[in-house]
Parts: sequence; structure tokens; C-alpha cells
Amino acid sequence: MTDFLLELRCEEIPARMQLKASEDLARLFTEELAKAGLKPESIDSFVTPRRLALVARNLPLETAAVSEEFKGPRTSAPVQALEGFLRKTGLTQDQLEDRDGVWFAVVNKPGRATAQVLAEAVPTVIRAFPWPKSMRWGAASQTTESLRWVRPLQGIVAILGEELVDIEIEGIRSGYATLGHRFHHPGEITIGGAHDYAEKLRACHVIVSHQERQSIIEARAAEAAAAHGYTVIEDKGLVAENAGLTEWPVPLLGDFDPAFLEVPPEVIQLTLRINQKYFVLRDASGKLAPAFICTANIEAKDGGAAIVAGNRKVLAARLSDARFFWEQDRKTKLEDHAKKLERITFHQKLGTVADKVERVAKLARWLVEEGIVNGANADEAEKAARLAKADLVTEMVGEFPELQGVMGGYYARMEGLSDAVADAIRDHYKPVGHGDQVPTAPVSMAVSLADKLDSLAGFFAIEQAPTGSKDPFALRRAVIAEAAIFQSGLRASQSRVMQEAVDSVRLLPSVQENEQAYEAAAGAYANLENRILGMSYSQHVVTELVSFLIDRLKVQQKEAGVRHDLIDAVFALGGEDDLVRLLARVTALQSFIATDDGANLLAGYKRAANILKKEGVETAEKVELTYAPEQAEADLIAALDAAEPRAAAAVTAEDFEGAMAALATLRAPIDAFFESVTVNDADPAKRSARLALLARVRDAVHAVADFSKITG
Repeated sequence: MTDFLLELRCEEIPARMQLKASEDLARLFTEELAKAGLKPESIDSFVTPRRLALVARNLPLETAAVSEEFKGPRTSAPVQALEGFLRKTGLTQDQLEDRDGVWFAVVNKPGRATAQVLAEAVPTVIRAFPWPKSMRWGAASQTTESLRWVRPLQGIVAILGEELVDIEIEGIRSGYATLGHRFHHPGEITIGGAHDYAEKLRACHVIVSHQERQSIIEARAAEAAAAHGYTVIEDKGLVAENAGLTEWPVPLLGDFDPAFLEVPPEVIQLTLRINQKYFVLRDASGKLAPAFICTANIEAKDGGAAIVAGNRKVLAARLSDARFFWEQDRKTKLEDHAKKLERITFHQKLGTVADKVERVAKLARWLVEEGIVNGANADEAEKAARLAKADLVTEMVGEFPELQGVMGGYYARMEGLSDAVADAIRDHYKPVGHGDQVPTAPVSMAVSLADKLDSLAGFFAIEQAPTGSKDPFALRRAVIAEAAIFQSGLRASQSRVMQEAVDSVRLLPSVQENEQAYEAAAGAYANLENRILGMSYSQHVVTELVSFLIDRLKVQQKEAGVRHDLIDAVFALGGEDDLVRLLARVTALQSFIATDDGANLLAGYKRAANILKKEGVETAEKVELTYAPEQAEADLIAALDAAEPRAAAAVTAEDFEGAMAALATLRAPIDAFFESVTVNDADPAKRSARLALLARVRDAVHAVADFSKITG
């Protein structure tokens, strides 16, 4: 058993691609070896800006002999089928086995030298590598058959044990040599094998482990910051990016003019992080510190003084630009900025951003006036909505699109607008993803909700709903954000709010065209069972929107660990589109089914439902008893008489745990009923009455959830 080292050296690999490329190399390599029956004990992966590498541990020197069996055509099949099977297996007819009229081939493959397998596998991996972006280079690039790689491939190291595996691809032949650090050790290094690869490169100022470089950056950045009384604002993504930009990371602390701190902290953070890849620092009071940490790729003789000075100069220019934007934007009121939104197209079929703002403003006011969002001032909600998109035309947001909304909030506050309006402008895009903060201030909720409802209604009305994996307008994210706002305490029918949003886009020409086409289709199919009959176009769009919302909620709940069948059991009831009530039912059902009462009631329900299905009983009919019921039958009737009103009252009061508790009282009577009562009695009167009784059980349970959807 021995180890195999593979290094693929090239020009700089973009930092964002490195970790995925390292995973892909290990995966593809493992898959190719598996085809030959080889499986390493483990694989260690390495990546730096200029190399991808792996070490496959404990490979045998030879593959084991393998025997493969192939099923062929029937012995009575045409001769052409047999000839094709023989070509495929490389055997002759006398080497086949006849098993019950079917030809079988057993192909024995002798063991092969592992070095030979590797020599074939590595070029296959290289040619099949799934870079998100790749290139051709040199004279060979004149043909599309030439090798593609992320950057020009320059060298291959392939050593099994201490023996070179001879590989050649596009004129690049494997060898023992690689290169060290571009500045500290630009010359060649001779590698002996997997055992000394990492340490030889470390001696030449290359740390091959991406994870180790990350750890060094985190630790040394924290030390440098602490030495000046600062702390580093945690940023795992930036740590990984800096590790992908360096082979020998050296974090260095620099400072900038504290006068720049008059610019909003989000601007400074983005300037440092996005433009310069610097770490942002806080002082002892938790405020932004006038300092930064950059990551050098060399151990400078002057301790990094020149590097810091150069970075400080570049940063000063960036921050000067940011301060200029901050000062210029504030010379114009948001109200005047908002007038420029008429020049920006939101969508060719949905008008300009100014058109969208007008709809959102009216919808935000409606949400407040209708009491859907309580505690908000309708005038403030409308004003915030009219100014929410104004910062899109500012210089600062033009430079930093990530700050849309945030800058509008700052400018609003500087103008003296109320905190409620400024906060709503700042937060109206939220939540923008899983885990993001959900607005809780009433005015903010109204504006954020109106913005999302308008986008959903508009794109569905012009038939641009998401399809498959395509969601160019992020409507899945918008509908989950809308649901999150409602779940934070708003109560309303989703059909009602969706209808209002759809009505606000109805007069758009593109929506009018769709409505006319819809009505024409309805007329053409007037004599058929068509889903659009009796439903206006806007009602049709609302139905699609609510269905879309429910589907996304199902996905969200499954991801949160809620059993899919319990979700279906609640959502299958239909007619319920108050999100708070819906999700409360799901929560109560999940808790109930986990109890003995819940599990046993489910078993009794399913038995009853199966009998009713077999007998074709669709609804519960009231049947007057013409006979003296058996004791268990009478007990079940009494239990239902008590449980049905209790459960109904609890559902009305939205006490779903109470409704489940009422249903739980049916468990014992149902069990006793099935133990001692014959449902399909020879007496038709008894049979009808008992089927009606089981239908009452089914319907009582369905008042809370459709138990037929629950597995188990």
C-alpha cells in the first residue's frame, strides 16, 4: 500500500472557485479510480491560488482481478443481436453460458498496475473538469478540441510512492518539480512524494491547506487588532476569500483618517470589504474603528510598513469618493430624487419604478386603513412608500447597490422625517432571505408587505410566475418574505390582500390583454368543465397566487423539520388562507400525533375511513335509530355528541391544542366500538346507522385536519 500525490499547477485560480474545484478534483478522481476497482483509504485535498492538489492514501500497487457478468439476448433472438452482444463483451459464442434460454457472459479482468490506472485516470479527470469558467491558450487553442482549464495549465506532479507516474496532456508532461512562492521562492522544488509535499512547499513559503491559511488569517488578524484595542468584525466569507488570494498570508493592520467616520458605517464597511477585501474593526465601545486589516502575500522585510502605506493611500481615495457621494446626495431631497424614478423601467409590462411606487403607496395605505397592519399611521405608510425607492438614483447606491434602502433611511433622517418613515424606507426590502430580520415596526411592515404584494401580483398577472428552477424575479423569495411578515402577527385572508394587489395592476395594458385573452378562452370553452368558468381573470390570478404561497409554505415547513404528511393533512382541508391559523394547526397536529392518543385515534380513523370508502359513503347523513344500540355504539354516540361541539368551539377560538384534546376523547370509544360492534350488520337499519356513525367520526376529525393524508 502506498500514497499517490497529484498536483495540477496553473496561473491564478479565482478565489471564489477554489474550494469547489478542490472538492471536484477529489470527487472526479475517486470516481475514475472506482471504475478500475480502486478505492483509496482517504483523500486529502489542497488548493492555493496557483495549484490544485490531492493525496490519495493507501492505494495498492495493483488492482485486484475482477469478474463481471453481463446479461445478453435470448438464445432465440436474431443472430444480429447475438453478434452485437459478442462485440460488446469481446467474447466468442462458445464462451457464453445458456441459462434458461438467455445468453450470459462472464468477463474476467486481470489485475493491473495502479500506476497504469492512474496514468489513464488523471488526463480523463483534467479534461472533464467542471470549471464554471475556463479558457484555451497558446497555439493549441486554435482548435475546439484543445484542453480547457480555468487558467493556463503549467505543470503536473504525479508520484505514486516515490515513483513518477508518466502522464502527458497537451504537451505538459508530469514530473517531480513544482514551484514555491512567487516572490520568496520562485525557483523549482523537487518533490519526493506525498510524504514531503506539504512540508517542502511550506519551507518555500507556500501553505497548501486552504483551511490552515484561513486559521492563520483569523488568528493573526485578531492578534493585530487586539494589540490596538480593537476587535475584528467576524466575516467568514472574507476570511475564505483572503485565503484564496494568498499562499503565505500575513495580516497587517493599518488606519485611516477618523474624519471619514462621518460617512454611514455601512458605506465604510462595504468600501473596506467589497472594494479592498479588508477586514473591518470595532473599537472598545463597539463603534466602527478608523482602522483596517489587509492580508499581504509576503513576509515583508520592513514588517509590512510599505504595504500598509500603499493600502492606506488607496483606501483614502475610495473613502474620499464615498464621502463626496454622501455630501452630494444630501443636497437633493428624497422627494426630488423620487421624481427621477420615471426614467427607470421596472419591467416593460409593469411600467416604471415610479409606477410601482404609486401602486405600493396606495396598497400600504390600504393595509393600514383596513386594520391588517395595526398601530401604523396611514399617512406615514404612504409617505414612506413614495420615498422608499428614491435612493436608487443616488450616487451612493449607484456605487454600492447593496445599500439600497439603507441610504434612503439615512437621507430621510437627515431631512428630518420621522423615525417611522426613515425606518420603513430602510427596511422595506426585508426580509431578503432565510434568517434575515423581519420588519416589526407597523409602518415598516406595511411598506415592506405592499412592495412584495405588488411584485407578486404584477408578475403573476403578466404570466411571469416561476417555472421549474427558473425564478428570474425572485418571486419565491418574495412570497416567503410576505408570509414571514404575516407570521410575525398580522391576521388577514391571503385571498383578500392578494385581490387588492391584483386589482391595483388590472388597468395596466399588458394585464388588460391577458384578461381579454382569458375571457375569450372562457367563452370558447363555455360548454366544457374548464377551471376558468365562472371566475374572472383577477380571481384566477389570486387563486394562482394563493396556491403558490401555500406550495412555498409547504416547502418551508418541510425544511424546518415538519413532517410533510402533517403539512398536507392541514393544507388539504382547503378554504383556509390565514397563515397564522394554518401554521398553528400544523404545530398542534404535530404535537398531537406524537402522543399515544393521537397515534391510536389515527388508527381508528383510518379503519373507519377505509370502511366508508369501501361502502362508498361520501357524507355523514343523520340517521334516526330504530333499534336499541349496543353499549359501545351508544358510548361512541355520546362521545361524539360531547366532542364535536367542543372541537368546533376550540377551532373557532383558534385553540387547536384544545380541538385535538377534544378529539382525543374519541380514542377509547372508537377502539371499543370496533372491538364489539359489527358495522356491516345483516340488519340494513343497523348497517346504515353504524356507517353514518363512522362518517360522523371522520367528519369530526376533518374539522381539524385531513387524517387520510397522514402516514402510519
